[in-house]
Amino acid sequence: MYLLLLIIAIVVCALLVLMVLIQNPKGGGLSSNFSSSSQLMGVQKTGDFLEKGTWILAITLMVLSLAINASVKNGTPKSGNTDMSETVKHASAPTSTPTNNAPTMNLPAASQPTTAKPTAPQPAK
Repeated sequence: MYLLLLIIAIVVCALLVLMVLIQNPKGGGLSSNFSSSSQLMGVQKTGDFLEKGTWILAITLMVLSLAINASVKNGTPKSGNTDMSETVKHASAPTSTPTNNAPTMNLPAASQPTTAKPTAPQPAK
């Protein structure tokens, strides 16, 4: 399912690129050749078709992106590497609850600053 959605998304991307490249932002691209006949027998202009096609492809690409994300989130089939995933699960699981067995530290109380004046050095005799 994932691979099918991915292939469809790549095709939609390629079509979207082509639709954008065909258009000319100033209105002179492919639609400029048909400017004299804006509606011929009920057919809309080419520019309107290209614009609607671009919107449809862009919305389709967004929906496909969400579908691909949902299909991956639900999980992929188990591969042959289950031993490695079980090892990771076992290693990441906590073995026991941590206890507070840390030794208490007896820190000396903060000493009060002394107010005694420093003594002057004694002259040598």
